[in-house]
Amino acid sequence: MRILGTVVNIIVGTHVWVEDQIEAWTDGQVTKINGDQAEILDANGKKIVAKLSTLYPKDMEAPAGGVDDMTKLSYLHEPGVLQNLRIRYELNEIYTYTGNILIAINPFQRLPHIYDAHMMEQYKGAPFGELNPHVFAVADVAYRAMINEKKSNSILVSGESGAGKTETTKMLMRFLAYLGGRAATEGRTVEQQVLESNPVLEAFGNAKTVRNNNSSRFGKFVEIQFDTYGRISGAAIRTYLLERSRVCQISDPERNYHCFYLLCAAPQEEIDKYKLGHPKTFHYLNQSKCYELVGVSDARDYLATRRAMDIVGIGEKDQEAIFRVVAAILHLGNIDFSKGKEADSSVLKDDKSKFHLKMTAELLMCEAEGLEDALCKRVMITPEEVIKRSLDPLSAAVSRDGLAKTLYSRLFDWLVDKINHSIGQDSASISLIGVLDIYGFESFKNNSFEQFCINFTNEKLQQHFNQHVFKMEQEEYTKEAIDWSYIEFVDNQDVLDLIEKKPGGIIALLDEACMFPKSTHETFSNKLYTTFKNNKRFVKPKLSRTDFSIAHYAGEVQYQSEQFLDKNKDYVVPEHQDLLSASKCYFVQGLFPPVPEENTKSSNKSAKFSSIGSRFKLQLHQLMETLNATEPHYIRCVKPNNLLKPGAFENANIMQQLRCGGVLEAIRISCAGYPTRRPFFEFINRFGILAPEFLVGNYDEKVACRKILEKKGLKGFQIGKTKVFLRAGQMAELDARRAEVLSDAANTIQRRARTHIARKHFLALRDASICLQSFCRGKLACKQYGEIKLEAASTKVQKTVRKHQKWKAFNELRVSVLVLQTGLRAMDARKKFRNKKQAKAATIIQARWRRYEASSRYKKLKRGLITTQCRWRGILAKRQLRKLKMAARDTGLLKEAKDKLEKQLEELTWRLQLEKRLRTDLEEAKQQETAKLQNIVETLRKQVDETNALLVKEKEAARKAIEEAPPVIKEKEVFVQDTKQIESLTSEVDNLKALLQSEKQNSEDLGRKYTESEERSEERRKLLEETDKKVDQLQESLRGLEEKLNNLESENKVLRQQAVSIAPNKLLSGRSKSILQRGGESGHLNMDPRISVNMRSSSMMQRDLDDKPQKSLNEKQQENQELLLQCIAKPLGFSGSRPVVACLIYKCLVQWRSFEVERTSIFDRIIQTIGHSIETQESNDVLAYWLSNASTLLLLLQRSLKASGAAAMPPLRRRSSSAALFGRMTSSFRGTPPGANYYVNGSGGVDTLHQVEAKYPALLFKQQLTAYVEKFYGMIRDNLKKEISPLLGLCIQAPRTSRASLVKGSSRSIATSSAQLALIAHWQGIVKSLGNFLRTLQENHVPPFLVRKVFTQIFSFINVQLFNSLLLRRECCSFSNGEYVKAGLAELEHWCFKATEEYSGSSWDELKHIRQAIGFLVVHQKPKKTLDELSRNLCPVLSIQQLYRISTMYWDDKYGTHSVSQEVISSMRVLMTEDANNAVSNSFLLDDDSSIPFSVDDISKSMEHIEIADIDPPAFLRDNASFSFLLPRPD
Repeated sequence: MRILGTVVNIIVGTHVWVEDQIEAWTDGQVTKINGDQAEILDANGKKIVAKLSTLYPKDMEAPAGGVDDMTKLSYLHEPGVLQNLRIRYELNEIYTYTGNILIAINPFQRLPHIYDAHMMEQYKGAPFGELNPHVFAVADVAYRAMINEKKSNSILVSGESGAGKTETTKMLMRFLAYLGGRAATEGRTVEQQVLESNPVLEAFGNAKTVRNNNSSRFGKFVEIQFDTYGRISGAAIRTYLLERSRVCQISDPERNYHCFYLLCAAPQEEIDKYKLGHPKTFHYLNQSKCYELVGVSDARDYLATRRAMDIVGIGEKDQEAIFRVVAAILHLGNIDFSKGKEADSSVLKDDKSKFHLKMTAELLMCEAEGLEDALCKRVMITPEEVIKRSLDPLSAAVSRDGLAKTLYSRLFDWLVDKINHSIGQDSASISLIGVLDIYGFESFKNNSFEQFCINFTNEKLQQHFNQHVFKMEQEEYTKEAIDWSYIEFVDNQDVLDLIEKKPGGIIALLDEACMFPKSTHETFSNKLYTTFKNNKRFVKPKLSRTDFSIAHYAGEVQYQSEQFLDKNKDYVVPEHQDLLSASKCYFVQGLFPPVPEENTKSSNKSAKFSSIGSRFKLQLHQLMETLNATEPHYIRCVKPNNLLKPGAFENANIMQQLRCGGVLEAIRISCAGYPTRRPFFEFINRFGILAPEFLVGNYDEKVACRKILEKKGLKGFQIGKTKVFLRAGQMAELDARRAEVLSDAANTIQRRARTHIARKHFLALRDASICLQSFCRGKLACKQYGEIKLEAASTKVQKTVRKHQKWKAFNELRVSVLVLQTGLRAMDARKKFRNKKQAKAATIIQARWRRYEASSRYKKLKRGLITTQCRWRGILAKRQLRKLKMAARDTGLLKEAKDKLEKQLEELTWRLQLEKRLRTDLEEAKQQETAKLQNIVETLRKQVDETNALLVKEKEAARKAIEEAPPVIKEKEVFVQDTKQIESLTSEVDNLKALLQSEKQNSEDLGRKYTESEERSEERRKLLEETDKKVDQLQESLRGLEEKLNNLESENKVLRQQAVSIAPNKLLSGRSKSILQRGGESGHLNMDPRISVNMRSSSMMQRDLDDKPQKSLNEKQQENQELLLQCIAKPLGFSGSRPVVACLIYKCLVQWRSFEVERTSIFDRIIQTIGHSIETQESNDVLAYWLSNASTLLLLLQRSLKASGAAAMPPLRRRSSSAALFGRMTSSFRGTPPGANYYVNGSGGVDTLHQVEAKYPALLFKQQLTAYVEKFYGMIRDNLKKEISPLLGLCIQAPRTSRASLVKGSSRSIATSSAQLALIAHWQGIVKSLGNFLRTLQENHVPPFLVRKVFTQIFSFINVQLFNSLLLRRECCSFSNGEYVKAGLAELEHWCFKATEEYSGSSWDELKHIRQAIGFLVVHQKPKKTLDELSRNLCPVLSIQQLYRISTMYWDDKYGTHSVSQEVISSMRVLMTEDANNAVSNSFLLDDDSSIPFSVDDISKSMEHIEIADIDPPAFLRDNASFSFLLPRPD
């Protein structure tokens, strides 16, 4: 639907959209206007002439990345919508809103990062429109509306074949299952059953079409039912209009339903059982040459379909019956008929047809003769007699195809009913969410009855859609409290009346024609022509006598009526009914239940008429009733291209789909009212230059907007509460006025610039003329000077020539002598040079050879030493291993440690062997290299000797030649002979030079090879050194493991000596006795019976003597423990920076020797007291207080306790209960760290740290205390997270006043510091929370190490929350918002500086992701940045997925600049594709780490020594004589 253009708004220079036959719309600039014609220069430089009424203005200030809601477009028209969708699709933003309608463009590629669990968590409960458009947002809105308003909702997913409707429906189901919990049914959840029913329905209801390889040939409405708690409790699937005719006839290159091909690709035993073969052997399948789909395995899909049937509850017996019916349909299609002996009769054509008839009868379990009669004959009952009438071959084929279609449609209906029964429906459910996956508007070259019904459905849905859009428009106007009148829009009710109205609609006329036996498609068409000749929606084609056209909302469609009558008939032939209802197969009988008796008593046994059109109209009416009773939500799926390839965007195709999907109709409805809506601050930012006088000082935005519009004389606009509402065309008129103002300003600037340029040109011209005059005068002077100079030069030349002639003869003679002398001297010099060079080379070779020999001897010695050391260490390790094996023989607890040590020993042995092999190979390589070098040296020596001999000969020859030469050269002939001899000698010298040069080159090559071999030797030496280091490290690790093993062994001894140290008659329970007995039987505890008797007798005597004193001592101990527990339950504060409670507990436990006793309850009571203290109140003060005490006490225990070999074995009951209490028990007790052993000379009392031989209760207490430290830490951290989480949601996006003050063109400024502080109030709230939190921790003297860890994790949490929110909300990825967040991050940085590194640690570094993302938002000249600069310098921490996301979402609301260049975007896409191929996660969101980032050893190493001697106890303990040991002792 096109919106009428506004001619008055188009001026010269305006950027417009003009219609194009290929690209649908192309942009250009108006260069000339002649009346109602305009000349446009498009982007390719082509001139186009078009009418002004067909042009649409282009928004030149639209964001580079498009808008996520197309109602935000300044110009809401077809080309604007198309351009916005194209821009977002190129950025992989496949979802876009149009109000509350979601447009989903099929990417034809997997985008798993936008559908993972992170995304579902982000969209759960998020307000609609706050995050980027997504199918999850629509599902969340529907779910929240259902929960809050207690009203059912529906989601309508529509689009043409291949647009992604089915996948969108699956995503909706996944998200609703994520929201709706898990209401299980028979071990499987409802949503799982619904999703798993898809393969079954797709196998029997989907087929390949021209546009899609997996096109749904039926409509589907899934009702998801919820209980009162919002959990999925039931579901139902409704199907509409299965394309029955496809069973019998298909066109190339389409396919029949998938199930036929799946069965033909089944395992061989199935094929043999059903007598099947290749699809090309069956008539119902070979009408098309397409038998297989690219990239799809029918055999694998067959097995998947069978598994899906199992899941949805279809038994093995039913599955076999289903595929038996499918095979019967295939065989039925191969039955051919020929003319019989009688007139108008038919018989089976050949033996092949008889075979297929027999197979069909066997598969359907009926009689073959009866099946043949049912296909070839009809029974007519008259009052007089029963007549059997034969059918001609054509009628018999029609009967065969009718039976096949009936069989398949009833089979499909049975499957749907079975799936619904398996899923189960919740009759108590009062609310549901319906997901409608319906076929889109269809218009092909040949359109039949199926397209007629599909388009009828879409007309109904379009009417529902129009009403919903109109309702949304009215709600928007009411919300803004503007005056509006009833907006009229063209309704499609007239098309619906044309199709369904009774009695004169097309469906009614079709039913009427079907009831008359003699009716044909010609008579039906003529009836339509006569009835609707005056209907503007009905068109009679000029070139066809039987076709008719209907003007639908999406365009005119021409239908072929040839098969309308046959396809509309939905009756079952009585012969078919009787035959199959008598089948021996229960399944076939169920498909054809007996006809009710009142129907059998009809006047004849002919088929009872029923209409598919009427039945479909009834189903559609029921569907519309369901939709009208729910709150609708719309998703329009769009297929970007017909090639089904990613990245291709076909404008014309998408425009047609938007038109068919009703999106353009919704836009037209919006344009009928107020299509342009702008918030006040955006309107003032854009059009404030039209009336700057209204924007001075403090002003009311609403009043200013009204004054601007009134000043420009616009009528019909409305001012709402937060927005300006403009009528169609008014935005373009305002832009034209704005362009005029900007043009006037540009003219003024140009005038001043031209004046400046002209003045500059005049001054330059004057300076040039002066310079030219000076140059001419200089030229004349130079000319006169040249003449004088030429005369002097000629005289000088003559003198020089005469001089030259005189000297020439002398020089010739002199040169001859000099040449001879020079040659002889040069020969001698070269000889000396060669001798020196050879001597030097020999010296170098000798030096390197001696060095090599010394190095070889050293390395051999070193290798032997290393080998000896490794073997000796191996022997020691094996001895130790044997000892460990002997020690661990009776203990199962050490088996795991033993295995680890054996594996490490094997690994060390293997590495040692590997090192030996490497060294052997290296020595062999060195020996070979040495042999080569020696051979080369020998060769060089021989060549040097030969060269020396040759030089001696040449020297003798030269000497003889010189001696034979006369002293004075008088004769010309002698001169010639000497010259020839010298030339020959010179040539020989040159040859020798060349030979020497080649020898030098060879020597250099050998030297280079020798150097390379030395480098390789050096590299191998370094490799050996590194290997030695690794061996040393592994040996250190082995020693550490041996130490741990010793600790484990000592603990094991502690556990094994329980039976030896405790008398069994009094102290052991029955359970302990049984344990000891079992241990003795298995050989774990070998006790001497004499020791046992002695222990028993001694214990009996001691018990009799000390029974009463022991009771009084125990009572006193209990009283002291009670006093201590009462004391620690009170807040005792701190002594300096030391927590009093921790010191008191430690000193008391040491004094009472609680660490060394085998049984005590004091530890459990202390733990219970601490737990009760935090249960009553969980404020940060209390948690920080106990974290300080628990960590200090844990430090004291860590530095003073060690596992004892004589510790008693604990009762198993206590160990299991403690482990269950804390949910964790470490695998070994942590020993004392190095350097932390504190010993006391003499008796130091409890004021100094001792190394105590701790028993099991003490070690368990230490572990419980560790668990409490971790618990306190986690609770404190989570409390702070909860406190700052609401503020973080407000900190990611700047307040509107802030953004309005930062955007360009705004004349507002923040003058006062209070206003500036107001902009970052949320950030200051976070800083305040952090400050209060730090103050609390400092007041309670929490160790700085723990404080640093807390703030490091808190800042990591801030980083994750801000970064994820930034990447999910496009409105946050703007320049001004980046400046806002940057200012907030500066507040956090200032806080870190004030908190000092002692407490903040590396917290600031944890914000690296959000800091670099914000740095990208505020950096200038982004288009000039390369990918290397972005990924290495600006954002090195961000992944390619994250960098791509923020680059494509960025928009500049301040300066109007663009994001990075398209080349960079393309490079990012290539890298992301490679990452996807390498199975790297595509998620761009960060994960929050909530683990405990420290261990007990970390705390011990980070905290300083604590002096506990001068701790003053509380008053009521100070006065108690039993606690006198707590009093500070004088020095």
